[in-house]
Amino acid sequence: MVEELAQADEAVAACVDAAAWALPEHELVAALDAAHRLQQRLAAVTLTLIREVDGRGTARAQGASSTTVWLRERLRLTIPAARRLVDLAAALDTSNPGIRQALADGRITLDQARVIADTVETVHRSADAETADKAVGVLTDWARQFDPTLLRKLGTRILDHVAPDIADAAAQAALEAEARLATRDRHLTVSEQTDGRLRLTATLDAEAAGLFRAAIDPLTSPSGPDDQRSAGQRRHDALAEVCRLALRTGELPDSGGDSAQIVVTTPYDALTATLGAGTLDTGLHLTPETVRRLACDATLLPAVLGGAGQPLDVGRQRRLITGSLRRALVLRDRGCAFPGCDRPPRWCAAHHIRHWADGGQTSLDNAVLLCGHHHRHLHHSDWTVQLAGDGHPEFVPPAWLDPEQAPRRNHYHRRT
Repeated sequence: MVEELAQADEAVAACVDAAAWALPEHELVAALDAAHRLQQRLAAVTLTLIREVDGRGTARAQGASSTTVWLRERLRLTIPAARRLVDLAAALDTSNPGIRQALADGRITLDQARVIADTVETVHRSADAETADKAVGVLTDWARQFDPTLLRKLGTRILDHVAPDIADAAAQAALEAEARLATRDRHLTVSEQTDGRLRLTATLDAEAAGLFRAAIDPLTSPSGPDDQRSAGQRRHDALAEVCRLALRTGELPDSGGDSAQIVVTTPYDALTATLGAGTLDTGLHLTPETVRRLACDATLLPAVLGGAGQPLDVGRQRRLITGSLRRALVLRDRGCAFPGCDRPPRWCAAHHIRHWADGGQTSLDNAVLLCGHHHRHLHHSDWTVQLAGDGHPEFVPPAWLDPEQAPRRNHYHRRT
């Protein structure tokens, strides 16, 4: 298969620089159709390979917490995109083979295949295999005319066409399936922008959407006739206020041994002189005015920095890495330090590089921040961790994964 894919890659490469401007219109359209069909056929191959990778447990063997995370790192995909591929690969492997064949033939698109697989899954719960086969045939024909959105709407009444005697009961099953899909597809993505701001992208299920609106709607109304904020700005400010209210309750769960809090790093003299900017434990920078405002209504959590900006050793004669030592560790690692992991500090525990039971000290020079999965993985695999000359952790893979055992670092939490 690798040789055949290499040949296909060469053929596609030959088309990249072809003079599309010289094609007559009918050939231009034909070339577009051919390229699109080829894209879908390659998608079928990709899904087959993903299913095999997932079935073998390749991702976990190489240190990833799941195939989804492994694909994000390997193919540079977003987590939602990788998850959709893993889910669809599994669905096509277990559902009617006609769906995968239609995709492999280039007769349906990847998104249409996802819709048909979801619809046929619902049909299976209400009817027999023969009816499901009929549903695949009808939906595949409809896919020639309708985009995925319309195809999904039509699919909710597919049994009206292939099994009208059970259509009403199946309609109820379809509603329940939609609820399950909403639960499966729920997500919230937090992306850091280059200027320190965050971009939120979310798909909320019906319950979470109701809670969200109930929480922010009372705070989104204009504050008066002089309020010049846009609707989007008012929603932004409402979300910030909801977060402030939640923090003030004191009822949020503990985070790595400490109660929920914001850690701001800034020189004390600069703070009192209103000149110093600050840095959150997430790595985002704050203006001097914002630092002073937080200092007015929050407990100051000082972090002493050395000349090179490294947190000094604030360890204690104890086994657990908590309090000021944990805060120094968060300032250094900024999240799970294992290569390719994007888990934030609040999801992480502190790991002794040299185990405490073996005489390792509870100090910054002997600690690294790891999420639960990678903490367990490090304890039960051949990976090792060490501090490099610049004081930051690096991980050495096992020889079977990398014969040269070149040290690796996490680049998700720190800009290069």
